[in-house]
Amino acid sequence: MATNRILKVTGGLNFRELGGYPTVDGHTVKWHKLVRTSGLDKLTAADQNNLANYGVVTDVDFRSKDEQSQAPDKVPTGATYKFLPVFPDGDRTDASASQADLERQFSSDPQAGYRHMLDVYRQMVTLESAQQAYHDFLATLLTNTKPDQAVLFHCTAGKDRTGMGAFLTLNALGVDPQVIRRDYLLTNQTITPVVDKMVAQATGKSDAFIANIKALATVNPDYFDTAAKVINTQYGGVQDFLHDVLDFSHKDIATLKQLYLD
Repeated sequence: MATNRILKVTGGLNFRELGGYPTVDGHTVKWHKLVRTSGLDKLTAADQNNLANYGVVTDVDFRSKDEQSQAPDKVPTGATYKFLPVFPDGDRTDASASQADLERQFSSDPQAGYRHMLDVYRQMVTLESAQQAYHDFLATLLTNTKPDQAVLFHCTAGKDRTGMGAFLTLNALGVDPQVIRRDYLLTNQTITPVVDKMVAQATGKSDAFIANIKALATVNPDYFDTAAKVINTQYGGVQDFLHDVLDFSHKDIATLKQLYLD
């Protein structure tokens, strides 16, 4: 694991830098510009100050209204908060669901969690609310014009809605597709303690339930590929998706590269 990407945060997991990634044309993503994370509701005061000292000036929250009200962000000191819900009607990823809710849905069919996540990834590409959230996110990135100032973006687990935000941003910057895929899958290494705890709490439950817990709590190459396939087949590829669906012009892309690449 690239441990220099993992930010030391006491009150959270899966806090990661996107700096240092190479583009296909020989550039590199700048450090202290893009930070992807899980929820900010358990940050300590020291975490809030440390993230501010790291350069975080904007906190983009992809969660639903329910998630936001149940676990409000502890915004990094001095940062601007932007609420951009990908799923305004609730957390479709089930990252914030209770164990009782999960048991009701996922105790019988061992493939249910996997299929559910494939559907979530299709929705993150095709739903109007998701497209609006990602448009507004990319527009926010264009306002981050000062050196060593970072936009932090997150959901609850920091893996699905956040993963799609990273996927679109890194593609817009021209990062190598295999690097983007590896960054997406890095989540599985950073959240091992959470998954282990969830599986331990499910001891005595059905094998189907445990399989589904793992499917819901982790990232999977198939999830990534499902979103990419929809983008390629329905929208003509990720660059066309950025231009035609997210309304991100060629000039916007050039500006983004100017701001975020060495």
